[in-house]
Amino acid sequence: MSREHRRFGITGNDIAGYLLISPWLIGFAVFTLVPLVSSFLYSLTSYNLLSAPEFVGISNYLQAFEDDRFYQSFRVTFTYALVHVPLKLVFALFVAMLFNCDRKGVGIYRALYYLPSIIGGSIAVSVMWIQMFGSAGAFNSILGKIGIETTTNWIKNPKTSLAAVIILAVWQFGSPMLIFLAGLKQIPRTYYEAAEIDGAGAARRFLSITLPSLTPVIFFNLVMQLISAFMAFTQAYIISGGAGGPSDTTLFYALYIYLQGFRYGRMGYACALAWIIIVLIAIVTAVLFKTSGRWVFYGEDE
Repeated sequence: MSREHRRFGITGNDIAGYLLISPWLIGFAVFTLVPLVSSFLYSLTSYNLLSAPEFVGISNYLQAFEDDRFYQSFRVTFTYALVHVPLKLVFALFVAMLFNCDRKGVGIYRALYYLPSIIGGSIAVSVMWIQMFGSAGAFNSILGKIGIETTTNWIKNPKTSLAAVIILAVWQFGSPMLIFLAGLKQIPRTYYEAAEIDGAGAARRFLSITLPSLTPVIFFNLVMQLISAFMAFTQAYIISGGAGGPSDTTLFYALYIYLQGFRYGRMGYACALAWIIIVLIAIVTAVLFKTSGRWVFYGEDE
């Protein structure tokens, strides 16, 4: 080993380790770090992808706070996140508890319930959703079977279009379901046996054992689902016809970034919008981590 290597504490194992992870490091630099830096630099310019960027400072950021559609996209995205994330986690936990058993064939049902999470973000499913919630779709047919006759097009109605997208998002609860299921299997059975001996009912066991034991898993799912909600794009793009309609009621923030950058040719402004949401996601995540100590219970905590 050379003197320089000894001076900086670099060993042969260190060099081998860096060589092994070099494909990931190169990929991170090329596909993540460089685009991040580039987008920030472009956010300080007026750039339309065709001509050379022109430096404008923080004008794009100031313009965002004077843009009515910017605020509308924020309202839509926050409403979507605040409604669909809790509903998705509740459904995911409920189904995970149903599947937390060793009955024959339960693995097949787990796979079937996970399937929507795999295909839910596809264009085909979004098109199917348009048909289901159309004026002659399956949803209206179901309502008709229970005596509610309607020909409402739930996708094109400004009052219900966002609800249709939220239902689609909640339907994709397979991923958090599997994570909840893994968490449920880590809870010692002795806890429940002791509670049953003490006369605790099902509700008491759930509130006193299951929920506290699952708080780390709930916290993880909450953070990941919130970040995913802020970045929702595919379903809104297809269902709204790529414009956020009707009346901008499905104008998600990521969709608005796309419209500004690629449809209106304002890539500098789109980059500024992207950095605003990055900062917002960082703040929300930091707040969640800061407050997690009050409600997240870890087994080693006293």
